[in-house]
Amino acid sequence: MNSSPDRIRRTFPGISTRAWEHPADRTALVMLRSLSGFDTVLRILSGLLRERQHRLMYLATAVRVDERQFATLHELRADCVRVLDAPVTPEMFVVQDPQVNAFTVGMDAPFIVLTTGLVDLLDPEELRFIVGHELGHAMSGHAVYRTMLMHLLRLASSIGWMPVGGWALRAIVAALMEWSRKSELSGDRAGLLCGQDVEASVRVHMKLAGGAMVHEMNHAAFLEQADDYDRTGDLRDGVLKLLNLELQSHPFSVLRAAELRRWITGGDYDRILGGTYPLRENDKETRLGDEIREAARTYRQDFDQSEDPLIRTVRNLGNDVASVVSTVGHEVSETVSKIGERLGF
Repeated sequence: MNSSPDRIRRTFPGISTRAWEHPADRTALVMLRSLSGFDTVLRILSGLLRERQHRLMYLATAVRVDERQFATLHELRADCVRVLDAPVTPEMFVVQDPQVNAFTVGMDAPFIVLTTGLVDLLDPEELRFIVGHELGHAMSGHAVYRTMLMHLLRLASSIGWMPVGGWALRAIVAALMEWSRKSELSGDRAGLLCGQDVEASVRVHMKLAGGAMVHEMNHAAFLEQADDYDRTGDLRDGVLKLLNLELQSHPFSVLRAAELRRWITGGDYDRILGGTYPLRENDKETRLGDEIREAARTYRQDFDQSEDPLIRTVRNLGNDVASVVSTVGHEVSETVSKIGERLGF
């Protein structure tokens, strides 16, 4: 496996993570970072979840990446650290697991874990995208908040039987899941900035969706699936899409590829390559109100451009709130009723 760069990649001295963070992801991060006493809560959670024990477990059961072990991954990590000007090089482990997965864990000192299933599936440029994706998570502090989400999910499962508390907690978890999905889009952008290879970034999602036989797939056709998904069906399909996505921590592979395409065509990727990007030295000047407005603008733009039948119906009904509630409520009721019948309820 040869990891030698086939092009000169641009580097981004002093780049802020805000350059690649999705607006909704960025808003949540700015808000959490601004909370008084938040660091204390994190330290308590870190103790509860035994972060040091987790790292020791990987030291004992996985292979730590360095110049002597998985040297190709070591070189890819070093190159991504150079491109994104990361202040710290996170540890990386390869663990024997046929499942295709990569994740960043830890609160005080996040480290990256890749499964052998993933390493076997991807070529060097695709792995560069994944390593950059995970480095983006580490630099943005996503591992910290993922740990919090994991803790809340365990709490939700233990008190989910409570009629009021359970539903309230479920709403909080659903909101965190929405953040988690947006953070994956942020990671994809960081991965693209590291590799600067659009084709490789799409191939990663094609392989995550369809396996190793990428020669049997087509880049354009794969992206067309996202367009078909967005506009296909009636209101019931719109409701089912929401139900399918509710407790997913990651967006679906086809939709991730399409979202990355949207970011590229929107011009942000080229602007960053051209040297126009926020600097981390100015992060403290970031105002929460500006981030919230940017997130709202992005959601509004997605709402206005969506061809999803449910969203399109709501949009077309405009200010007729009663009609919106009646129509959508009827479709939700009918869909849930049919699901219940299929499950024998």
